[in-house]
This record gives sequence, structure tokens and C-alpha cells, in this order.
Amino acid sequence: MRYNEKELQALSRQPAEMAAELGMRGPKKGSVLKRRLVKLVVNFLFYYRPDEAEPVGALLLERCRVTREEPRSFSLGFVEDPERKYHFECCSEEQCQEWTEALRRASYEFMRRSLIFYRNEIQKMTGKDPLEQFGISQEARFQLSSLPKDGRPAGISSQLDVLG
Repeated sequence: MRYNEKELQALSRQPAEMAAELGMRGPKKGSVLKRRLVKLVVNFLFYYRPDEAEPVGALLLERCRVTREEPRSFSLGFVEDPERKYHFECCSEEQCQEWTEALRRASYEFMRRSLIFYRNEIQKMTGKDPLEQFGISQEARFQLSSLPKDGRPAGISSQLDVLG
């Protein structure tokens, strides 16, 4: 997927849902753990050298897996390329938990599935479609049939989630 560099830079300057200095190791063999300022903005994870204003890189949080590795570390891997895995080390177990939960919720697909699930719940309770007032209730991306069989958004409580 291609992105406009100026748009990504503008997005990286937006307020972050989360930001912290974490240890980060890239996917290359022999890569070492380096301190990086990591910012979660919408469904992008930007990472910076601690003393620089522009990001070194960005990871799109779609079709990826967030996995707790140890009490204070987690990894981010991609479905299409399982060998491409980034490792992160946090200062505490609590910080690690906060990051893994935030990253799991950050994907467009998670938000879409959550919307569909809660739309269904509201319809059951009220008998009305809450999206009808916006004129988008018939769009395919909001159809109830696109949820898993149990009707719950994927990955709400699982230890290992596919985002998107």
C-alpha cells in the first residue's frame, strides 16, 4: 500500500491516543533493542528517535497480530508476512497491557466490527436501526451478516488478535 509522505507527516503530528518511550527491535535478523518514542495515532504506530521531531517510520495496524511475549514485552506481526515482527519492551506490566489493548482496538476492522455488534444490540433493544438517521444503514460495510457466527467483534477478549 502506498501513502502520501506529506499526509503521513501531517498525521504523525496529530494528538496521539498513546505515546511513550519504549524499547523497540525491528524485524531484521540481528536487530538490537533501541529506545524509540512510539505514538499511536488512529490506526498508525509512528516511531521516532527520542531527539527527533520527524518519525523514523510508521506501521499500519491492519491485518496484524499483537502478542504478549513476556510480562513487560509484546510483539507486532503481520498476517501476510509472519517473519516481519516488531518487538516492544515496556517499563511495566501495566504499561504493556495498556499498549496491547490500545493496539488491538486501533484497527479499522476492529472499529467496524464493534459498530456492527453494537448496532445489532441497539436494534434488539429498540427495534430501530441507529444508522438509518445517517443514511448509511444499507451500506455493505455495516451489514450484520459480516460478523463472525457468535455476533461479537473479533478479538474483544482473546489473548491474540488479528487486527483487520
